[in-house]
Amino acid sequence: MNSVTVRALLVRGMIAGVLAGLVAFGFAYVVGEPSVDAAIAFESAHSHEHGEEELVSRAVQSTAGLATAALVYGIALGGITALAFCFALGRVGRFGARATAALVALGGFVTVALVPFLKYPANPPAVGDPATLNQRTALFFLMIALSVLLAIGALLFGRSLARRWGTWNAAVAASAAFAAVLGVAMAFLPAGDALPEHFPAAVLWEFRLASLGVQALLWAALGLILGPLAERVLEPRSAQRPASADPAAPSASAPAH
Repeated sequence: MNSVTVRALLVRGMIAGVLAGLVAFGFAYVVGEPSVDAAIAFESAHSHEHGEEELVSRAVQSTAGLATAALVYGIALGGITALAFCFALGRVGRFGARATAALVALGGFVTVALVPFLKYPANPPAVGDPATLNQRTALFFLMIALSVLLAIGALLFGRSLARRWGTWNAAVAASAAFAAVLGVAMAFLPAGDALPEHFPAAVLWEFRLASLGVQALLWAALGLILGPLAERVLEPRSAQRPASADPAAPSASAPAH
């Protein structure tokens, strides 16, 4: 794949990221913001510091701020996904552009969103000690890096087994190895912060499910949008030939003699 094609796919990946970011923003605003408001209300009711002036109003945070974050995140994710698509095309099986984009998006959701969520689920603003913010952030990104590296290792392991065991058996063995090693790593990594006392369990789970739903919707939209855009680059439609050049067209009548 030449650099011109990679550049074109990168641009289309970022376009797909913009559209996926808009979809994720709509879901986060409708489904996620009510639990955020409830968590902030709990924090305000149990905080000993009152009357602090907000640098950015809550209305701006939940609209323009949320939209900006979703779009920036979507663009970055779309570009990275497009590069991963370029690497995966033709290497993970004889799949077309749409199937490859869907597989890359599924792998991205599992490794970047789902696996880290299982160890360090998202918490609303009222949960977590501010003093441990840097540590928690580092652990979360460590979990992402570990998940991605283990997924790449499982993919290579599965490809090496496919010649002897077959594609299906190799995929099952590689998935089992990925889950086993990941489980051991999760057991040794530190746990997240404890929940504050009397924090509403319903609010916590609504926020976490909404956060996971945003990620799932973002990755799904990214895979579904990137596939057709990439297909247009890799399989452009041939220009229509004139009717006179169409071999299936009826031949003109022979001139009378």
